[in-house]
Amino acid sequence: MNKKWEVYDTNNDRAKKIAEKFNIPELIAKVLIDRNIVKDEDINTYLNPTRNDFHDPFLMPDMDKAVHKIVDAINLKEKTIIYGDYDVDGITSITVLKKFLEEQNLDVDYYIPNRLDEGYGLNKLAIEKIAKEGYKLIITVDCGISGNDEVELANSLGMKVIVTDHHEPGEVLPNAIAVVDAKRKDSAYPCNVLAGVGVAFKLIQGLSIKLGLDEKAYLKYLDIVCVGTISDIVPLIDENRVIAKLGLKLVEQTKNLGLKALIKASGYKNIDSNMISFGIAPRINACGRMGYEQEAAKLFLTDNITNAVTITERLNKYNRDRQTTEKAIFEEAIEKLNIEPEQNSIVLSSKGWHHGVIGIVASKLTEMYYKPCILLCEEGEEAKGSGRSIPGFDLYDALEKTSDTLEKYGGHGMAVGLTLKTNQIENFKKRFKEIVDEANLGEFEQVILIDKEVELKELDFETIEKLKILEPFGEGNKMPIFMCRNLKIDSIRALSEGKHLKLTLKDGNQILSAIGFNMGDLANEYLLDDKVDVVGHLEINEYRRK
Repeated sequence: MNKKWEVYDTNNDRAKKIAEKFNIPELIAKVLIDRNIVKDEDINTYLNPTRNDFHDPFLMPDMDKAVHKIVDAINLKEKTIIYGDYDVDGITSITVLKKFLEEQNLDVDYYIPNRLDEGYGLNKLAIEKIAKEGYKLIITVDCGISGNDEVELANSLGMKVIVTDHHEPGEVLPNAIAVVDAKRKDSAYPCNVLAGVGVAFKLIQGLSIKLGLDEKAYLKYLDIVCVGTISDIVPLIDENRVIAKLGLKLVEQTKNLGLKALIKASGYKNIDSNMISFGIAPRINACGRMGYEQEAAKLFLTDNITNAVTITERLNKYNRDRQTTEKAIFEEAIEKLNIEPEQNSIVLSSKGWHHGVIGIVASKLTEMYYKPCILLCEEGEEAKGSGRSIPGFDLYDALEKTSDTLEKYGGHGMAVGLTLKTNQIENFKKRFKEIVDEANLGEFEQVILIDKEVELKELDFETIEKLKILEPFGEGNKMPIFMCRNLKIDSIRALSEGKHLKLTLKDGNQILSAIGFNMGDLANEYLLDDKVDVVGHLEINEYRRK
């Protein structure tokens, strides 16, 4: 796989004007330009978002219908259930909506399908069970947009359904009384990249407006909404950035006992997007992946600190189990790849894989080989899979083109889930390979976009510290990347049993310490005093810093 370094071509005069107008360093102004944030109002919102930067929830399709029906349910005290997904996005969506509706005195419970037995989304057995228990209204969160048959079943059993989702809709929408999804073709909503919890947040915002509640009735949930948004790896732009930026401030002082316990267990000192992405999200997702989806919801919903600590301990165990399982699948997948001919895509299957974990492995393989990747777990006559893609190749569209080989599929351009009969695996592989080959990805270069070429003498603690104004970082708002040329290697060695690379680099009297993650094999390719160009992120090493 080829990698290409490309420095943004930025107008320095323009950067200087923005820096002067907004009283920020030119380096930060340049990064804003690189991200195409150049209008005054966009720069203001990016640097200092406020609650006034949220869009009108009623611009979202069917929001008025959803709000009207839920208000009726509150007034009529209808027995209501929230049907959500088992990942962080789904769990946080359930938490926010359930807590809000309970405050409005609505009798509301939740249902989360078991990932291992039921799979993703609505299923008919669950719908039948919900009907038998006397529920009159189902509100989906982070799922439902592809549940046409299941919604029809709910209708026939005398229930009403409100769908709230953020995944790609099909040609025909579910026959629900409201389908709230900013990705609908008829949507005029300004931000169509909300996470599922973002849509749930807009719903409680709309309900608050309709019920004449104070803003704090919905704003107080921004800590949980922020966790779900960052964890779901949606672009941290537009309204998502407002959610993340404001939400992180609430996470620092969260009153949610479960979130408090998780933060403590994560071991992270700084409350930022990294802490959520690598400390919080894996622990919550491990519940669903390992078949204990109820645990994370109970954690966020508990009002007992002892329960919160006990559940968190179990989440830590599930996460350790997940890591062990993931490592075994990854190693087996690599072995399979080593004996298969080189191709432009990766499709692997096995009878022994845990289908709750294969999505993480698919992500790692996609990152390593920079190819679309689908992993399938064979279970009897059926196989369940997860796929991840690269920029420029729409994985959901590829599944649509192979839909006659599939039993079920869903997701979006970069990540999908699918189910098919095992006797269709080879047919699917062949068809998928043809689609990828037609896309001419074989010679596709991974382009690393560099914000600025700098010299070591330009870098100091103050400059790097000011880069924090660009946080939170994530999808759509990556950490800035800088390049330094012609640095002398002062020391070089491998860390973590040869996995990572540790360097000390010099330019005159200036010294830079560097870590190359997963680059340990380069330790034997360079000698002391060799000159190298380096590209990476700039961070202050807090270890032993007084």
